[in-house]
Amino acid sequence: MGNYYDIDDILAEDELVSVIFQKGANGVGIDPSAEAYGVEPGSKVKLPFWLAHELHVRQVVTMKLPACFNQQTRLELGADGKAVDLRSRCLYFYEFGCKIAPLVGDRDMGSFLLSAFRNRYQEVLAKAHSAAYTAASKILTLLTKEEINLYEAAQSSMAAFKKWRMGGPRLQRASVLGRKRKSTD
Repeated sequence: MGNYYDIDDILAEDELVSVIFQKGANGVGIDPSAEAYGVEPGSKVKLPFWLAHELHVRQVVTMKLPACFNQQTRLELGADGKAVDLRSRCLYFYEFGCKIAPLVGDRDMGSFLLSAFRNRYQEVLAKAHSAAYTAASKILTLLTKEEINLYEAAQSSMAAFKKWRMGGPRLQRASVLGRKRKSTD
């Protein structure tokens, strides 16, 4: 699992995942409206990833691929990844995808996440360097947490560059260059 003290890691692992119980479990109150205080084999429920991961390791459940990584999302990201609202699908899209890929047995997940990140990375940096304050709020509503961190880092580096550039003369003449050599003739 991830870093115990990292709040982003905790929130990424709190995403709900559909699981199918392979074994029955007594004494668990997953569904409060159910009459029995247990889960039958073959039951489909949604659990937070941190719990589903532990149950999957113990071979109690099998995980299904979450909706945020379905074929429709892949097609949309392949067509025009810059315009897709990943934030509404999963705030921690890339981190969660890396965590769930080995558990659902999707061998294409890694290359899919990489290509999606590459397509959106250029746009995030371009908008961070050129977007006005009013446009920035609209852009941020489409970005995942990882992309927001990149966006803010790019904006702060651009601000530091502008501050450095305006702070003093661009080129300084070295004192050694002002003196002429004596001729040896």
